[in-house]
Amino acid sequence: MPIASTTITASWKPCRKPVTVASKRACDPNKPTLMMNMSITDNLKIAGQYCLPKHALSRLIGKFAAAEAGNITTKVIEAFIKQYQVDMSEALHESPAHYKSFNEFFTRELKPGIRPVVEDAMTLALPVDGTVSQLGPIQQGRIIQAKGHDYSARELLGGYEDLVAPFKDGDFATIYLAPKDYHRIHMPLDGVLESMVFVPGDLFSVNPLTAENVPNLFARNERVVATFRTPHGPMALVLVGATIVASIETIWAGNIAPTKEKKVVRWDYTGDEAITLQKGAEMGLFKLGSTVVCLFGPGMLAGFEPHLANGVTTRMGQPFAKLAEQA
Repeated sequence: MPIASTTITASWKPCRKPVTVASKRACDPNKPTLMMNMSITDNLKIAGQYCLPKHALSRLIGKFAAAEAGNITTKVIEAFIKQYQVDMSEALHESPAHYKSFNEFFTRELKPGIRPVVEDAMTLALPVDGTVSQLGPIQQGRIIQAKGHDYSARELLGGYEDLVAPFKDGDFATIYLAPKDYHRIHMPLDGVLESMVFVPGDLFSVNPLTAENVPNLFARNERVVATFRTPHGPMALVLVGATIVASIETIWAGNIAPTKEKKVVRWDYTGDEAITLQKGAEMGLFKLGSTVVCLFGPGMLAGFEPHLANGVTTRMGQPFAKLAEQA
């Protein structure tokens, strides 16, 4: 168990007002204007999320995903594979019938060696299969979410000044995991776990359409923050929840669930509680998909791999960024 636990009251409220396209405003404290340059369908997708009972829906779907329903489970998995074109040839167990529950399928392991981890000691490894959403410098404490949108690094990390300070003028990368992707998260480089924070919040979808149109998306959604000490500087991996994400797990704490009081909770790990994870090691997983935000301290990186840009597909273990030479 960690040596300390602290709480801070979270400041999110459920949506209670109805929303229509004609209103041009969604029922949310930020009240973003519906976009005239989007289709009516896309506007409805965004506006509807503000009033959707996302937590109740996610809990309900989570129960179904955990259910062991025999042939029904197998049929659901087969339909999912077909719908999202999941490549089961990479899975440790290729047959849908092997999986007792949808969660077991969704968090499936891959065959040994299918995701080799870059060996160069000065090269970080990509932590997940997914698609690059944004990457670049953290400027004035702000992180780019999408064109025209940024958000506070301090809010992302649960409001803790001591956690955000090491990343001032650092770098970030955001990677979106689509339903078809492998949903385990791995370490970009060797690191020692220093703290974990659970931040309750909303459960908006985190797909590209939502990221481009919902302000402060990653700093308002439910998330788990893990900070690490590495030989080259501080690193944080932020696992962001989303609509119908049944749960987020870490290898050291298991399933991370919100408290009844909807409070931010922090655990600090020191001494015998310190956990060391090697580059490429699994650190957590999503039961149903979401997004990972990676933060690195100032001067830690010489630069991200040149081919990485918005919309580029990633594979866990492939080159992510170059470390700066130590002075």
